[in-house]
Amino acid sequence: MKNVTLAMDETLLERARALAERRHTTLNAMVRSLLAQEVEQDARIEWARAGMRKLMEESTLEFEPGTNVKELSRRHGADELHGHQYSDLGGGEASDR
Repeated sequence: MKNVTLAMDETLLERARALAERRHTTLNAMVRSLLAQEVEQDARIEWARAGMRKLMEESTLEFEPGTNVKELSRRHGADELHGHQYSDLGGGEASDR
């Protein structure tokens, strides 16, 4: 493991140390955990964006320009959109649902 030096406000440092003590952990462990969560969240967001891009690229669903899909879905329910072929983001074949 590499050592890293951080600079932070003294009040924040005191409060963070107190929180670590209440949680029976170390400030170092808390920082590692928080950074790991941020990195993982960023990876999940990128995965979701890639899936949305793929879905949009492979979509066969077409609307007139200016169509508000959210409003269409609210007014007519999911049946209006039924029959649209879209890819399975899990990697399977395109399916008709």
